[in-house]
Amino acid sequence: MSLHYFIVYKPYEVLTRFGKEGNKAVLSDYFTVPKDVYPVGRLDYDSEGLLILSNDKSLNHRLLNPAQRHEREYWVQVDGAVTNEAVRLLQEGVTINVDGKPYRTRGCDAAIFTAEPFVPERNPPIRFRKHIPAPWLRLILREGKNRQVRKMTAAVGFPTLRLIRYRIAQLTIDGMQPGDLVELKQPEIYKALFK
Repeated sequence: MSLHYFIVYKPYEVLTRFGKEGNKAVLSDYFTVPKDVYPVGRLDYDSEGLLILSNDKSLNHRLLNPAQRHEREYWVQVDGAVTNEAVRLLQEGVTINVDGKPYRTRGCDAAIFTAEPFVPERNPPIRFRKHIPAPWLRLILREGKNRQVRKMTAAVGFPTLRLIRYRIAQLTIDGMQPGDLVELKQPEIYKALFK
């Protein structure tokens, strides 16, 4: 079996699967890959950004093993003038709900972007409200619970408006647009993820 490795920029409102589910867009609406290739990890329907596609089972196991603690960098646009106190709380860890139980997130790197990051337009755009700021945060997590970033920003009082996964370890979506696909060789992807 030949192994394949792709990174893609998953667009907004696309399910992280190839098979159809109702009327929702899926990966096969945007990306053509060999039939045995599947998403490594997940990215919510209403989130966008970096997703790895592969048929390498050992890559899947290593990347998703919680003991590995790979960095995942998210660019998060939030609702309201985010405070330094909120950033401090995110850095220290907050309590969120995971599977119906309280869960304390691990400490993470969190910072407010000093200038708006260069990101592709989203279709449809976030709702714009003239008198309410929508700043961007950079969050670097080393764990991945379901909808964790959204739950974390909500826990400190600033709901997520837009969420982009920018980076996993050393892999990024630099220069990519929603719907773009880049094929990588095994040494490239392993070096970027496990060096």
